[in-house]
Amino acid sequence: MNAITQIFELPDGRTGTIETGKLARQADGSVIVRIGNTMLLATVVSNKEAKENVDFMPLTVEYQEKYASTGRFPGGFFKREARPSEYEILIARLVDRALRPLFPDDYHAETQVLIYLISGDTDTHPDAYAAFAASAALAVSNIPFNGPISEARVARINGQFVINPSVQELKNADLELIVAANAKDINMVEGEMKEVSEEVMMEALKFAHTAIKKQIEAQLELASKVEKSNPKREYCHESNDEDLRNAVHQFCYQRAYDVAKRCTPNKHQRQDDFDAIAVEFLETLSEEDRNAKKGLVKHYYHDVMKKAVRDMYLNERVRLDGRKMDEIRPIWCEVDYLPSPHGSAIFTRGETQSLTTVTLGTKLDDQIIDGAVFEGTNKLLLHYNFPPFSTGEAKMMRGTSRREIGHGNLALRALKNMIPIDDSNPYTIRIVSDILESNGSSSMATVCAGTLALMDAGVKLKKPVSGIAMGLITDTTTNKYAVLSDILGDEDHLGDMDFKVTGTRDGITACQMDIKVDGLSYDILSEALAQAKRGREHILDKLVETIAEPREDYKPSVPRFVKFSIPREFIGAVIGPGGKIIQEIQRVTGATVLISEEGDFGIVEVFAVSKDAMDKAVSWIKSIVAVPEIGEVYEGTVKAIQAYGAFVEILPGKEALLHVSELAWERVTDVSTYLKVGDKVEVKLIGVDEKTGKLRLSRKVLIPKEQ
Repeated sequence: MNAITQIFELPDGRTGTIETGKLARQADGSVIVRIGNTMLLATVVSNKEAKENVDFMPLTVEYQEKYASTGRFPGGFFKREARPSEYEILIARLVDRALRPLFPDDYHAETQVLIYLISGDTDTHPDAYAAFAASAALAVSNIPFNGPISEARVARINGQFVINPSVQELKNADLELIVAANAKDINMVEGEMKEVSEEVMMEALKFAHTAIKKQIEAQLELASKVEKSNPKREYCHESNDEDLRNAVHQFCYQRAYDVAKRCTPNKHQRQDDFDAIAVEFLETLSEEDRNAKKGLVKHYYHDVMKKAVRDMYLNERVRLDGRKMDEIRPIWCEVDYLPSPHGSAIFTRGETQSLTTVTLGTKLDDQIIDGAVFEGTNKLLLHYNFPPFSTGEAKMMRGTSRREIGHGNLALRALKNMIPIDDSNPYTIRIVSDILESNGSSSMATVCAGTLALMDAGVKLKKPVSGIAMGLITDTTTNKYAVLSDILGDEDHLGDMDFKVTGTRDGITACQMDIKVDGLSYDILSEALAQAKRGREHILDKLVETIAEPREDYKPSVPRFVKFSIPREFIGAVIGPGGKIIQEIQRVTGATVLISEEGDFGIVEVFAVSKDAMDKAVSWIKSIVAVPEIGEVYEGTVKAIQAYGAFVEILPGKEALLHVSELAWERVTDVSTYLKVGDKVEVKLIGVDEKTGKLRLSRKVLIPKEQ
């Protein structure tokens, strides 16, 4: 095999390799990226021709971790890799968002990028190399691509920036970002932070970009050794009519500009006004041309409308709904809207609305994570739902979309570091955001509604968190630009940037940025972050007006909780043979009882809807683990009658002999005349037999002696 290899280096001195020509040689491009024991296989295949009437880039990106890569079996009945996990979907989205903007605008052939983890270890994050591998596969292919790009995870650990840290190192980070970029510009960012400043975030981006440039150089070196990588394939995926394009521009541009300048706040009315212009132009054509050129007119009109709106923003400094560039849409909030959930909130900003609920559960509700690399449990979940009615549409609903998973993950990152993980929060928490209306930035509405719902549920949130989506419109010929706060859906679609930033008053907690153009300076990014901070603070004021602090207590329907320790040797006694005792405690009291072993102790957690049920369960358990003390008085239950006395259970599972001589002051000849099985009797523990260790009881010492 004529394998071609290129070495790349990380800032800390670690080296890795990119290899091509050995595996998957029938793909248009394939590479193996290796760092330590972690190996990723990335392939790319693109059809030679585009399908009819396709005027977009049909790109598919999949990421999959093979269980064999870490010597594990998949879970489940079939024991094979099945549909992608949420983690794999999130990595695929990161790669897609980094690659998609860099394909030529007129390239419409179906393209598929597949990335597999084929060897891994539990201390290396493979996701930090996924986009690197995908870009390298494109670099050694003949597929047109305005790259290469690469990515890096940057973390701040003990005040120092680190590129692609180990799993253990990352646990001590207060900033973690995945950054993707080409040699000149950053085009994708996603990550979370523990209230860091805007200045620290900018430093992290620059630090990551320096490492990315070296990875891009390695890809270029590798591609230079691969004959088929240059020149790229020729293609023609569009048939254009320049006369028609000019006619559409001449007829529609000023009309679209005027509609944009009209500043209509209702998005459906605004869209109807824009659509009417295209219909009006089609009416100027003959019926034959109208039918034949309708698709091209739609395509050209979209470009004309986009330019008209962008020009209006830069010239008039006003937005489609009449706001200033840094103005936030009107906000109204409400908490405790739903009577039964443990916490609920409505957050509405302009035409975007989230109804969010919080449910508090026990350890039994933890999510089990069973990945190829990472295993464990998760006690904080956030689910984001985007039904089609939220945009006034009727669409097929085929389960959770990748977009829903991505938006939910961003909101989770925003909130997670503000939710206590100590004993003040013993619960498994599920946050669910249902988007009821959408016109831009519904993930940020989820963050705001999530903050309100958590506080309504009584979760002791450290600080409230708000989020805002920033946009950008630029003109490279005039160097004009406009940074937009709280963007509309149209501004996201027609603009150059979607930059979501969340945080408290003291710093940023999460961010997500996608850039659609080349040449975004750090100065503009800094300006966007500063403007975002002002917007976040304005939104925080609205949240605090609604509910300033978490509720003092949970709602009546929330499970109550107590946690205590018992000696390890008593764990078996509480559980009982086959779980008999613990099941009986739960059946009788209605509480949920969980026991885990930590060192020399058993950790007991009791959850119950009512305090009475919780107290009964706790009392029962403590009686099982209690050690009988000489001199203590107990109310026992008679378990057996013998001629020489009665056996009395003074504590669960602990019986002692009440000898006939200790039953009464008078002489007793028949024990059954005094006691029967099942009777409750008050007795005192008077001693322990030195030879047998058996407990000795007395009833008569508690009865006054007749003189």
